[in-house]
Amino acid sequence: MTIRKPERLKRGDLIGILSPASPPHGEKKEQYGKGVQYLLDGGYRILEGQHVFREYGYLAGTDEERAEDLNAMFAHPDVRAVFCSRGGYGTPRLLDKIDYSAVKKHPRILVGYSDITCLQLALYAKTGLISYSGPMVAVEMGKGIHPLTEKYFWPLLTSTRRVAMKARLGEFKPHRIHPGTAEGRLLGGCLSLIAPLLGTEYQPDFRGAILVLEDIGEEVYNIDRYLVQLKYAGILQQIRGLVFGQFLDTVDEEKTSPDLSLDEVIHEYTHDLAIPILANFPYGHNEIKYTLPIGCRVRLDAGRGMLTTLESGVHHG
Repeated sequence: MTIRKPERLKRGDLIGILSPASPPHGEKKEQYGKGVQYLLDGGYRILEGQHVFREYGYLAGTDEERAEDLNAMFAHPDVRAVFCSRGGYGTPRLLDKIDYSAVKKHPRILVGYSDITCLQLALYAKTGLISYSGPMVAVEMGKGIHPLTEKYFWPLLTSTRRVAMKARLGEFKPHRIHPGTAEGRLLGGCLSLIAPLLGTEYQPDFRGAILVLEDIGEEVYNIDRYLVQLKYAGILQQIRGLVFGQFLDTVDEEKTSPDLSLDEVIHEYTHDLAIPILANFPYGHNEIKYTLPIGCRVRLDAGRGMLTTLESGVHHG
């Protein structure tokens, strides 16, 4: 596969904003405005997708309208990066409407996470595009991005330096499930958004990859289902390393029936894997997090609690 790296972002560049999933409504609409101002204050120009605020149920417009915005951003000659307004629901519905040939011809920086995971993995599978699982306009940028999150976000987009990401960051302490080191391309994201891709043409090749997983609002039994799907699909046997980020809101406080803990479920799927495995990594839907370059070559040192990029996800241009 040909790996495609977008040109690095510079002050004065044009950033396109779109909503591939849900629109920024309610409090997120106000946060969106603050997020746009944050980018303007950073010295960037802004181009909004035509359907950023369009409401079609829980979607930001029909599938055709959202795909139209996405394709327009990658075809625009002046756009250097595409930032997602937010996650939500519906991004998987766009994958058969994307102009992948345009993405190959015009690689752009793409930033988002959560529901955007399936778009990032599909673009990597179809085009080899490296993208960034990181802050969104109507979420972190609009609420007030945490200084540590900000510190490890912009250098990935604006420079070609390698980045060392320690699991011991702020309040986070590494949980080393299996020690050891491994190298491979970093793939993954939100676990519940990886599942819809399995067995489809949009599933990336996980052989030799470092897999990173996180999620929010999924009870433990759902996480169990997703992990057993990865197991039966052979993916857990294909990867070289595994990183568990943050799994938030996994417990229903009103539930009275017997349950398993998340740690117990993770143990059942990892205890016999002879690969480095690191848990409690600062990545996911939490306030303090690293931005991860999806598709980049990385080194996982589970013993030291470290994830290091071995190449840049952008080029100088």
